[in-house]
Amino acid sequence: MTEAQNDRTLSSWEERQEYAELMQPLVGRMYRTKGVEILVYGRTLLNGSTIDIIKTHRLVRQHEGQKLRLRESYPFLKALSEMEMAPARVDIGKLAFNYLFKSENQKLSIEEYLEQELSDVIGKPDNVEPQDVVLYGFGRIGRLLARLMIEKNGKNNKLRLRAIVVRGGREGDLEKRASLLRRDSVHGPFNGSITVDHEAQAIKANGTKIQVIYSDGPDQVDYTKYGIKDAIIVDNTGIWKDEDGLGLHLKSKGAKKVLLTAPAKGSIKNIVHGVNDADILAEDMILSAASCTTNAITPVLKALHDKFEILSGHVETVHAYTNDQNLIDNYHSADRRGRSAPLNMVLTETGAAKAVAKAFPALQGKLTGNAIRVPTPNVSMAIMNLNLGKSSDKKSMNEYLREVALFSDLQNQVDYTASTEIVSSDLVGSRYAGIVDSQATIVEDNRAVLYVWYDNEFGYSCQVLRVVQDMAGQHVLSFPK
Repeated sequence: MTEAQNDRTLSSWEERQEYAELMQPLVGRMYRTKGVEILVYGRTLLNGSTIDIIKTHRLVRQHEGQKLRLRESYPFLKALSEMEMAPARVDIGKLAFNYLFKSENQKLSIEEYLEQELSDVIGKPDNVEPQDVVLYGFGRIGRLLARLMIEKNGKNNKLRLRAIVVRGGREGDLEKRASLLRRDSVHGPFNGSITVDHEAQAIKANGTKIQVIYSDGPDQVDYTKYGIKDAIIVDNTGIWKDEDGLGLHLKSKGAKKVLLTAPAKGSIKNIVHGVNDADILAEDMILSAASCTTNAITPVLKALHDKFEILSGHVETVHAYTNDQNLIDNYHSADRRGRSAPLNMVLTETGAAKAVAKAFPALQGKLTGNAIRVPTPNVSMAIMNLNLGKSSDKKSMNEYLREVALFSDLQNQVDYTASTEIVSSDLVGSRYAGIVDSQATIVEDNRAVLYVWYDNEFGYSCQVLRVVQDMAGQHVLSFPK
C-alpha cells in the first residue's frame, strides 16, 4: 500500500470517528428528553462508544451488500433530534438506506421523508406514565434486569427500578449486593457508578436509588413505606411457580402485578414476547416470561411454521451450566445434575419443546426435546431437527430467516449471522432471544436442521423487560414499520 493510499485510509477512519462523535450526544439526548431510542439495523446506539457506532454501521454492508456511511446517516439523526415526537424506537440505518437507495423517496426532503415514515409519533404527546418495578430476588437475571433498566436512566425512563427484595440482612450485605452488580465475571463491569447508602439502606447506580428491602416472604412487604405504588413485582427466585404462590406478592401493599422469570404452572400465561404478547391483558395480574430456551426457539419456530409448516421435530439444547448444578460432585435431587458442572457434559431433561405450545399452540404435540448441560458459563445453542410441510433449500431458507431478522414483527427477537468464525463467547450480551447461525443450516427437501444461539442470561433478560413494558401498558412503536 502506497503512502497516498495509507493517507486515504486514515482520513476515512478519522471521518467516521468524527461523525460517530457527533452522533453520541444526539443519541443520548434524544433518549433522555424524548424517550426515543436510536438503532442501526436492529443494534441500539444508546450508550454506545465511538467504535460501537462505527462497527454498527458496518452491519449494513453485511446485510445489504452496500455501505451506509456515517456521513450519510448523520443528517437523518440530526433532523430527528430537532423534531418533537412521542417515545419510539427508530432505526436510522434502515430509514437512511431506504431513502438513499430507493429513488422514489428522494422526491422528498429528509425532513419530509421522516415526517411521512414516523407520522404516528411525530408531533404527538408523550402519554405514557412511569411504572414502578421491584425485583424480588437479585440473582443472575435480577442483576441483569437491573443493568438494563439503569442503562436507560433519564427523565423519560418509563420503567423505574425502585427496589430489590432479598433475604438476609447480615453485616456487609449491602456492599456485597452492590459489588455483584458492579462486577460480573461473564458480562463484565457495570457501565457507570455505584455507591452504597447505609443510612437509606439503598444502592445508588447512575442516579437511580434502589431500595434494598429484606423480607422472608412475598406477602410480608409494605412497599408503600418506600413511596412505591402499583408496582410490577418481577420474581426472579423461581421458588413460587403457581397462582397460589405468586399470588402472595399481591397481598403486599403497593404491589399490583407479578411477572415470573421462569415457566409457570397451571393456567398462568407463559409469554414469549414477539409471539404471544398480544395475549397480555390489562386485567392479567400474574404472568410468566417462560424460560430462556422457550424464548430462544419459539420465535424461530413460529417464523418457520408460518412459511413452511412444521409437521414434527426434535429440539436439542446445548446449554451452559446454571446455578442449580454443583461445582463438584455432590447430592442433587435431579438425575445427573449432582455431577460437577465445570467438568462434565450432563444429559438432562428440558420442558422447553413442550412449552413452545403454550406460547404458540399451532405446534402442540409436534416437538420433543432434550438438553445437554456443558462446561461453559453462558450462551447456549438449540439444534432444531424439523420435518416440514414444504420443500426448500439452504439458500432460500437462510434468505427467509435473514428477512425475518431484519424486517418482520420478530426483528427484536430473531437475529441472524453469516459468520464462519462465530463461537459462543462472541454472543455474550446479545439482546436477541435467538441468533440463527446460517452457516450451519442444513436443508434437504422437506427436512431442515437449524442451529440457534442464545445468551440464556442477557438475551432472556431483554425478553423479560419487553413483557414488563407490555404489562405496564408501555407499547413503544418501532420504525420503520
